[in-house]
Amino acid sequence: MELYFTGIIIAAACFLVIGLFHPIVIKTEYHTGTRYWWMFLVAGIACIAAALFVADAIVSAVLGVIGASALWSIKELFEQRDRVMKGWFPMNPKRKDEYKSADK
Repeated sequence: MELYFTGIIIAAACFLVIGLFHPIVIKTEYHTGTRYWWMFLVAGIACIAAALFVADAIVSAVLGVIGASALWSIKELFEQRDRVMKGWFPMNPKRKDEYKSADK
């Protein structure tokens, strides 16, 4: 009997990628706010485009997951700002004025 690990490898990669993007979003919002949302857009589009040209199923799937996670992180970045404004996450004291203007 032959075993195929492709699905397990892709599942593990999904788990790791999503797990890595969570703190990336939190740290990005803390240090820079939402101003670099476009970097997630560029990275997401680039990874998804690259996935179209990669023949290896595992690598293509992982690139697609990274791309989708980057695109989803745009939404999460703005929601993280809202969570900070609600007091659920620490506010960067150097950027207090940005939160006041976002509240309006």
